[in-house]
Amino acid sequence: MTHKREIQGKVVTIAGDKTVSIVVERRVMHPRYHKVVKRFKKYLVHDERNELKVGDEITALECRPLSKSKSFRLKAVVVGAE
Repeated sequence: MTHKREIQGKVVTIAGDKTVSIVVERRVMHPRYHKVVKRFKKYLVHDERNELKVGDEITALECRPLSKSKSFRLKAVVVGAE
């Protein structure tokens, strides 16, 4: 059994049918200034039932490539948008 990456992020755009774009934030220490800085990366996530809205906090699980740039599928909604 292989290890699947799990990412958690916020939905920023609805990117077509059954696809959402999420932004994942991580905090790293700056090598010179030793200050904690934020780094961001966007991922495309497969949403089979089109249930997500902008602002939702979700967890996504790595899967086989579903398209050129989509390799994650929705696992759970952590916090819904208001």
